[in-house]
Amino acid sequence: MTIVALESLSFGLGRMAEAAASTGHRLSLLTGDRSVYRHELATLPAGALDVVDVDTDDPEAVRRALAAVPALAGLINTTDTWSVPAAELAAELGLPGPDPAAVRLLRDKRRVREALYAQGLSRSAAVAVPAGPEGADAVLRTVGLPAVLKDSAGTSSRGVWIVHDEEALHHALAEAARQPLKGALFAESFLAGPLYSAETLSWEGTTRLLGVLSRQTSRTAVVREEVAAFPVALPDGERAAIEAWVGRVLEVAGHRRGFAHVEFILTAEGPELVEINRRIGGALVGEVLCRTLGTNVYTAMMDEALGRRPALLDAELDGQGPAYGFVLVYADRPGVLKGWHGLGELAAFPGSVEWYPVREPGEALAHVGDQRGCTGMVLAEAPTAELAQHRAWSAAVRVRPVIADTP
Repeated sequence: MTIVALESLSFGLGRMAEAAASTGHRLSLLTGDRSVYRHELATLPAGALDVVDVDTDDPEAVRRALAAVPALAGLINTTDTWSVPAAELAAELGLPGPDPAAVRLLRDKRRVREALYAQGLSRSAAVAVPAGPEGADAVLRTVGLPAVLKDSAGTSSRGVWIVHDEEALHHALAEAARQPLKGALFAESFLAGPLYSAETLSWEGTTRLLGVLSRQTSRTAVVREEVAAFPVALPDGERAAIEAWVGRVLEVAGHRRGFAHVEFILTAEGPELVEINRRIGGALVGEVLCRTLGTNVYTAMMDEALGRRPALLDAELDGQGPAYGFVLVYADRPGVLKGWHGLGELAAFPGSVEWYPVREPGEALAHVGDQRGCTGMVLAEAPTAELAQHRAWSAAVRVRPVIADTP
């Protein structure tokens, strides 16, 4: 029997294929662009999974591809972009899966903020604002400064602007008016404090905190993720409080089953939500979860796809694996990627440093202000997340993308 992934995050296919096999199933990936998975596909054994090339933006083409799958048992998705189509198709085909209405709610960041605000789980309301100069008055009158402007359906940190003064506000609104937003623009209060993400697994109202990931973003007004480390060492009482808080947040947001990647700011008054992604964390988050917790966490994804309570919810996790830090290496300007300087130096650094390419030489990079400008990631291990982050950063600064002008 077969479990199908309707697209996926760039990394994790190998773990997913292994997890599917452990449940007695084969993994099949439906994708409109297999180059997204070039690193995973190049490192997997031949025949580890089936790859079906199909226009995944075309619902009818996806339906035909699913109809051709032998003994279809489950449908999974680990992306934000295809989360709603996957939920709707699973319901249409009578397969186990989340409530499509709940998934649609989670894809609307403004509606999530409004729901939490109504239940007293957010100090900030969400205010719809028009992109362009006419939006400034609404932001100043209802939210004030500093503020955050967001695309309600944005992904990969695109369509997010932090504004601290009126000049920055007008600049951000003008930029938002020039961009093709996936949803609608809204404003919310700026939250002061360090950024983290809670990596969780839920089943019918029970939520388990698998760990907390630290996150560092760029200093520019346009948010770009730079560094992450796992697991953050928290006092027992604080970890328990975050687990209880994130469980309440997910319940109000309608997320009742599966992984969630919940970004939050740890303010002086406690955790405050940034956003919820109903999936396992992106980049190398899934990989470091597996290594640190000593188990293939993707097996829980297969359990969910088959409609059964994930064993990971009740498993004893020793958490004795090393901690990890990873750094995203960005191009410094648009152009054509020719390669990287410094990859040969990585072996000299402590922490069993590894290089994960995201792009390949010859690719054109049109955007460098968000995750689209990431060319690869440097991963390092250490006894603590803090040390792992330091090791990863020290190695990553030696890697320099070589960019040529676009012809």
